[in-house]
Amino acid sequence: MEMEEFDKSRNFTDEAEIFKVLGHPVRLKIVAGLCTRECNVKHIWECLGLPQATVSQHLALLKNKGIIEGKRDGVEVHYTVVHPLAKKLIDVLG
Repeated sequence: MEMEEFDKSRNFTDEAEIFKVLGHPVRLKIVAGLCTRECNVKHIWECLGLPQATVSQHLALLKNKGIIEGKRDGVEVHYTVVHPLAKKLIDVLG
């Protein structure tokens, strides 16, 4: 195998970070659910059967990494997936 077969110009840093963040089963479930519809925290933790604090911590990490975005609606925040690679990954996982 020759070195010319590899694209040296791509470092995949951003992609690796997305894979690392989505490497947790709960975060994958959250992102998969948010790919189908916009949800608030209460709906997510009720669906997953997890404590609200646990879900909020996962949502905070996903939001900080730019994978999801929250829109305030009164006292509620509705989350949706905004990162295209995250959406593609969920599509591939089916």
